Amino acid sequence: MSLTTPDTYMADDPAGDFPIVQLLTPEGERVSHPEFAYDGDDESIRELYRDLVLMRRVDFEAHALQRHGEIGLWPPAQGQEAAQIGSGRALRKQDFAFPTYREHGVALCRGVEPGKLVGLFRGTELGGWDPNEHGIALYSIVIGAQTLHATGYAMGLTLDGAVGHNDPDRDAAVIAYFGDGATSQGSVNEAFDWAAVFNAPVVFFCQNNQYAISASTDRQTRGPIAQRAGGFGFRGMRVDGNDVLACHAVTKAALQKARDGEGPTLIEAYTYRMGAHTTSDDPTRYRETAEVETWKLKDPIERVKRYLQVQGTPQEFFDALDAEAEVLGKNLREACKALPEPDLEALFSMVYVDGETPELLEQKAAYVAFRDGLETEGTPA
Repeated sequence: MSLTTPDTYMADDPAGDFPIVQLLTPEGERVSHPEFAYDGDDESIRELYRDLVLMRRVDFEAHALQRHGEIGLWPPAQGQEAAQIGSGRALRKQDFAFPTYREHGVALCRGVEPGKLVGLFRGTELGGWDPNEHGIALYSIVIGAQTLHATGYAMGLTLDGAVGHNDPDRDAAVIAYFGDGATSQGSVNEAFDWAAVFNAPVVFFCQNNQYAISASTDRQTRGPIAQRAGGFGFRGMRVDGNDVLACHAVTKAALQKARDGEGPTLIEAYTYRMGAHTTSDDPTRYRETAEVETWKLKDPIERVKRYLQVQGTPQEFFDALDAEAEVLGKNLREACKALPEPDLEALFSMVYVDGETPELLEQKAAYVAFRDGLETEGTPA
């Protein structure tokens, strides 16, 4: 049975050992699970809904900016909002996230301004934000590389004595985001092994959106991705990646386990990439329209809206949020177009924490002389 069979993934797990954790059905009904529960009230669910809606608006707006030639490329995240918001809101301030290049929702949860997200893709930013300020590393373009960075950072937390004190203000954890395609990289499996051997406080969060560009998951692996964790000696779990409540509950538990000094966890968030891999891609060449239409019925935002409507949330709440999204879209467009041209001279000062080496100073001086020469001749650098 293919993992990509849309109508069976909820009830008929092909492995049998990894039932998917779900707390909110596509119809907007709360359901219970023997191990995991969402512990927030309806007001907190409205806050999650707001995050979901605003993340989608940022995603749509950035996609439109690419189509208008304002940015060169954009990796859309439609369909993956619940996985990112649910897990991102489970992080504490002292935790640290290592994203791939599609974690726009996680970055928003960590307080990154929407305008900062598009700088890298406009070519005006060398990164976009201060990782230390926001507790989230810069986007990783190299597939899977960030899982090694996350494991190393997590090992550092252990050496610094930042885990295992039962102190909510001190104990910290790390989360590494990656896609199903990244699990075929050797670096990801090396990260799993090191995290297990050194009992590192890291959560590996795989968003299985079912396509590594054009290759479907079942062309890469014959079993659930979550199953791999057992081979390395730690726990793997599967969660409905379109269910924000389940993603929050499972990630919260895995992060707490890490903070308690009980080692790594692999979470496979089973979701679906509704759009292209990036704006340079045409998904109609490798997947059927019927498959996409089926997944529209499992939309991560609509199911939360249905739940809130049944609970009596007034229409004014949804109208106000729509208006907020409009303002956000307008501000993002203006912020993108106002991004300053990059100063490549600054690149030389951002390689090492403790200053520039003699070799970098020499290269910097040569670049500045070259740039100034062009400007003197009236040609923009």
